[in-house]
Amino acid sequence: MILPFRTPADVEAATPRVREHLLADRLLAYPTETVYGLGSAPRPAALAALAGLKGRPPQKPFLLLVSGRVMAEEWGLVFNASARALSDAFWPGPLTLVLPGGEGHLPEALRGAEGGIAVRHTSHAGIARLVAALEFPLTSTSANRPGGPTAPGAPAIADLFADAVAGGELLVLDGGVLGNVPPSTLVDCTTRVPRLVREGALPRAELRRAVGRLAP
Repeated sequence: MILPFRTPADVEAATPRVREHLLADRLLAYPTETVYGLGSAPRPAALAALAGLKGRPPQKPFLLLVSGRVMAEEWGLVFNASARALSDAFWPGPLTLVLPGGEGHLPEALRGAEGGIAVRHTSHAGIARLVAALEFPLTSTSANRPGGPTAPGAPAIADLFADAVAGGELLVLDGGVLGNVPPSTLVDCTTRVPRLVREGALPRAELRRAVGRLAP
């Protein structure tokens, strides 16, 4: 099924259906400020279903979208001085932080080789409102098959994952067609000195202008 997701009224109407769908360990396709994403509730069965749909190796974790630092901390994630400075400067926005913590709150399948969990506060207004209303983080990975281009809109996602949509496993939120936007910048904050993992929509120079020595 495809639901409209372009106006505040669309978001409000979709939220109860999305919550019910995700808590049944089913999957969601949705727009972000960068590309369309695929996601789930942060639960082991849902993560397994998402990895299966995406065709992604189980050892490669997904990131989380949160409604802000408060939600991330409520789910056990820890912000050091660099993570606090970077999140204050660039959240909501296309900055993903790899954070320690989450033990006992989040599935270990979300944890990467460096020991942290990747988290972003999206600046897409509709998804930010949705995550806040859900009161739990939403997992995120690009809406594509491994090695293929990201689907630019809801009809393309429905074609790409036709069986999952037809079977009710994948619910698609239609936020219109998205342009070719760089992915989020990824910074590892699991140690005292942050490390730039991927330079994306936010270049290193911009990070350093904003937070100085606390930037990678």
